[in-house]
Amino acid sequence: MIKDILNFNESMKPNTREIEVLRENFPACFKSDGSFDLERFKEYLNDKVTVKNEGYELKFLGKNYARLLASVDSTTVIVPDEEHNNKPENKNSENIYISGDNLDGLKHLLKSYAGQVKCIYIDPPYNTGSDGFVYNDNFNFTVDELAEKLSIDDEQAQRILDLTKRGSASHSAWLMFMYPRLLLARDLLTDDGVIFISIDDNEQANCKLICDDVFGENNFLTCVSRATGTPTGGGFDGLVNELDYLLVYSRDIAKTVINGLKMKDEDAEIYNEIDSNGNRYLVRSLRRTGGEDRREDRPTMYYPLIAPDGTEIYPIGPSGYESRWICGLDAAKDLLKEGLIEWRKKNLLGNMVWHPYQKYYLDNRTKKPGNVWKDFVYYGESHEFLWDDIEGNKKATRDIRNLFDGEKVFETAKPISYIEKIISIGSTKDSLCVDFFSGSATTAHAIYRMNVTDSSERKFIMIQIQEPTKDTSDALKCGYSTIDQIGMERIKRAAAKLKAEYPDTTADLGFKHFILQETQQETLDKLENFIPEEQGMFIDNDILSDFGVPTVLTTWLVRDGYGFTAPVQKLAFADYNAYYMDKHLYLLDAEISKDAIAAIADKFETDGSFNPENIVIFGYSFTWTALEELKVNLARLKATEKNLHLNFDVRY
Repeated sequence: MIKDILNFNESMKPNTREIEVLRENFPACFKSDGSFDLERFKEYLNDKVTVKNEGYELKFLGKNYARLLASVDSTTVIVPDEEHNNKPENKNSENIYISGDNLDGLKHLLKSYAGQVKCIYIDPPYNTGSDGFVYNDNFNFTVDELAEKLSIDDEQAQRILDLTKRGSASHSAWLMFMYPRLLLARDLLTDDGVIFISIDDNEQANCKLICDDVFGENNFLTCVSRATGTPTGGGFDGLVNELDYLLVYSRDIAKTVINGLKMKDEDAEIYNEIDSNGNRYLVRSLRRTGGEDRREDRPTMYYPLIAPDGTEIYPIGPSGYESRWICGLDAAKDLLKEGLIEWRKKNLLGNMVWHPYQKYYLDNRTKKPGNVWKDFVYYGESHEFLWDDIEGNKKATRDIRNLFDGEKVFETAKPISYIEKIISIGSTKDSLCVDFFSGSATTAHAIYRMNVTDSSERKFIMIQIQEPTKDTSDALKCGYSTIDQIGMERIKRAAAKLKAEYPDTTADLGFKHFILQETQQETLDKLENFIPEEQGMFIDNDILSDFGVPTVLTTWLVRDGYGFTAPVQKLAFADYNAYYMDKHLYLLDAEISKDAIAAIADKFETDGSFNPENIVIFGYSFTWTALEELKVNLARLKATEKNLHLNFDVRY
């Protein structure tokens, strides 16, 4: 486990993740010694791009160091909050709250949720100089180690370490902080997934450049300008800032769909026609207008349609020129079949002639979101999304105070309605949404409210570092010593409020809580000193109790792709407890008996539904003798009807 990860990290290079992608997709570009053949790779790209020594790219101090941080594995373990998680409202919940550094959290998430997250929203530190951002990490590289890993000289290595160890709020420090997190976030997204990043003037330009680098400039969707409703001082005394920004990127723009917004009453006024069933609609000419409206622009869209009197009608422009329809013949036939073409007479060069119009019904029609947001969502009597003038960050402050009995325990929250709008356009009703700068947990609150009011089933994963609250803050006076405590308390209070307002709701209003914890030095020393071959008949260590069975099991389940809420089964084999999940059987406890080994073999032979392919063993709990006895006894299963070939995975 931890020892294995430490050994893995020791050999990690900044480009390890990228090399693995290349190895998977371009295996012919690797030589027999494992080195990458750049010249051959150029040949693959030769007909598409020109490879040059220079190119446009974002460069900053520590970029390769940031890539290295994205590549090394986390040495943290996942500690489940068992008391909280076993409460009735949380026991079956699929929502997740993680207390810990989001760099570690993202690395754990990728093992189970890669390619599964539809929508990510983050509100990272803005690096304004007053928001408390100072880069600091706990990677203890020496100058020599870093110089070797990054292939740089000692002076460059020292400059990077100065950023990481002394703390810095420079642009390079902020970029070095954000870069690995965005690299990992990209891999969480589904092919049609979208990430939304709140930012202000101070780092907006740098943030866009870094996102172009990570997600690809072609996957940039827009930069939303949002009126905050709270003007603040700017860099120049004569101006104030009234905006912040929302950068929006897709994982793959060709597969991304941004949902429309429900229309306000004034938007719907143009639907002023009513059909025989009382449904409102509007009509638009089927002929193309504006640019590229002539026959020669799209010849295939010049064809006749049959009018009610049987005459052939061609698209003719207002001055009599041959024009074109807005769609091809097959699409027009579909519109006719669906009753979405309405024939009316219009004046053309002094004659009243038949002309086709397409009908657009109001029902379920939405409005495409723009990139200037001065509105927020609220709920009408029908409990539907409606849109009105912004109250902005002042509303967010009131939301927090109302939940916390008038106390201002968090100062920089975003409005719930703002996050609801983001989630509404960026996800479906059953999406998994992630916020790894959770703060006061506005995103979780917004998802709760949306699930209750529109019967959706979105799930959330929140990550928040256990950042201490300020000494003079109202939060500390109210008993909240860390920001994650505020976030969790807000989620609980939001759930209680929604249950009171909607007593019949069946929405998931619980969450499971997990803490990312570094291993204590005393335990690390035990791991280093444990030599399996020197263990005799008995194990003389308490390493398992240092971690605890729930922690080891949860960490392994996430590592093996089962996620934080896996329904693992506890099975008893004679006098020994094991844990079963799909293709894995986990053996953690020490002193496994011969009877227990026999019972495991018997379970394989007699239970047709019991087919784990991997026997995962906590190495510190097993003597060499016990391991060999287990392997020998289970190896005979290959000769049974099941013909099982088991993989023994001993983890340290």
